[in-house]
Amino acid sequence: MRKNITLYTIVMIIMLSVTISIFSLYNLRKTGIKSAIHNAQSISEVVKSGLTAHMINGNMQEVDTFINSASNIKNVEQLWLVRSKYVNEQFPTSHLKNPPRDEFDKEVLQTGKMKYSIEEEITSTTVRVTIPYNAVAEKGIDCLKCHQVKQGTTLGAVSIVLDISTIKEIGIESIYVITVLILTTIILFILVSKRLINPYLRLFDKFKLNINQATHGRFKGIVPPIGLSAEMINITEDYNNLIQSFKDTAIDIDKKLKGFVGFKNSTKNRNPLKDSKEIIDNLSNLYQFKKQIELDNTKEEIYNRLAEVLKNKFNLKNFTFIEIDTKKYKMSKMLERGESFYCKDALLTNPESCRAARTKSDVMSVDFHNSCPHFNCGDKFYYCFNVDITQNLYLIINCVCDTKKELEELKDKTIFIKSYLKESIPSIEVKLLMNALQESAFRDGLTGLYNRKFLEEYTKKMLPQVKRDGTKIALLMLDMDHFKSVNDEYGHDIGDKVLRELARILNETVRESDIIIRYGGEEFMILLMGVNSADDALSVARKIGDRVRENEIDVYAGTKLRKTVSIGLSMYPEDSTSFETIIKNADIALYKAKNSGRDRVIRFEEELVSSVDLF
Repeated sequence: MRKNITLYTIVMIIMLSVTISIFSLYNLRKTGIKSAIHNAQSISEVVKSGLTAHMINGNMQEVDTFINSASNIKNVEQLWLVRSKYVNEQFPTSHLKNPPRDEFDKEVLQTGKMKYSIEEEITSTTVRVTIPYNAVAEKGIDCLKCHQVKQGTTLGAVSIVLDISTIKEIGIESIYVITVLILTTIILFILVSKRLINPYLRLFDKFKLNINQATHGRFKGIVPPIGLSAEMINITEDYNNLIQSFKDTAIDIDKKLKGFVGFKNSTKNRNPLKDSKEIIDNLSNLYQFKKQIELDNTKEEIYNRLAEVLKNKFNLKNFTFIEIDTKKYKMSKMLERGESFYCKDALLTNPESCRAARTKSDVMSVDFHNSCPHFNCGDKFYYCFNVDITQNLYLIINCVCDTKKELEELKDKTIFIKSYLKESIPSIEVKLLMNALQESAFRDGLTGLYNRKFLEEYTKKMLPQVKRDGTKIALLMLDMDHFKSVNDEYGHDIGDKVLRELARILNETVRESDIIIRYGGEEFMILLMGVNSADDALSVARKIGDRVRENEIDVYAGTKLRKTVSIGLSMYPEDSTSFETIIKNADIALYKAKNSGRDRVIRFEEELVSSVDLF
């Protein structure tokens, strides 16, 4: 800054001096030209008077001598007369013809007006002036008495060449003087600036440096340089007080905000202003996020919203949401963005092997050894967030970074990411509770299977999807054979045990995608989703019959009980496009199985309808 001001000032002085010099030279030249024209006019008047006197006295033969003497006037280089044709015609015998020497003279004789020109060279400047003599009667001289011409007729002219080089010399001397003055001014300015201006420039530099540091969270006072005025010293002290107050306030706000969100300072030189702004922005966004997830209907909606935050706000590209239920010994992938689930195979077979869920803490890539034995992608880096949803249910967010730099950036964001996770937990728990309540409304209290109410709700959503996909459903209607005798002989508690055993066998025999329903009493229904044919469904039904027949149920005191089931099968939409009809058809087939000796599987056929009706 100091160098710039000094340089600008010197340039301004030089430009101002050059401008003044050019203006002065221009005025000096203009004045010299005017002076030369004025002198030429004066000389022409003298010549005119002399010519008139010589004519009156009859001494025209002495005119050349007179002209030569006039040419010796100072600064006059040349002087000559020019006679017009009117004078030469009137006095043809005169020896003084004096014709025009050039076009310049001719133009003046023709127009009767004065004309001048300037010739400039490096070392000299001359002014050529040609002044006409017009026939007038003035100052006691009447030209019309001697010349037979009209009033105002140009009788002749005098041409004078004046040397005004002296003016140029004066201008050059002026340039020398101005140059010396400029150099002297610059030297004086430098000397004065060092003593008077430099303290203010140094103070400006300090202000600039400290303000720049303050924007990065480093607040420092200023020691005023020597040589400042008392007013500037007071301003500097006021600035120091302001900076100190701002520093104390910023640090206090920063500490309270970080304490509020659980932010821990790293070893890096952080900017408290930037940190505070980032925390406030995150708190504002977090509040909006919290209000939104409270309005979400399902846990999946919350997961999707949380995924959008991780992607759009925190710039995470590869992450997976995994639920691990240690009670059910089950792992479920809830959501995936990009590629990150490299430990999938290990967790599918052994969910409890997840280190984040087992230790209930975050797990990340570290130098020189692998903290997670199941992450099998050596050229990438990982960070797994552990979120305790309930006592036995954990949400693991598995994030994968392509570079170590990305991992370090992720670590810096963890405090804010965890704040979103923390706010999500209550809403997720509410959704789980609501699901549990809804599930209990759709579950049979004895067997844990779905109930008839669930079937009514499920078919509303399931059937349109089946129609769109063009898949098939096999409906198995089961009935425990001679179940009433179990209650009568062993009591209802043993009857309940038999039903629970049947439910267990059904769960273990069919696929997870199939739906098992306790339809009422000892009657059960199974929806085999997406079966290829009735033969496949019959195979499953026979397998169920075999498993039930082979199963032994402990009654009491070593007594074992075995039971059988009768099964009716109907296919959707092969047998009917109405699901209610499919249920009736399966019930008809079941009725046929029971009346055919029980412990068997019957496929529905149209002929069964008439036989049942006849019965």
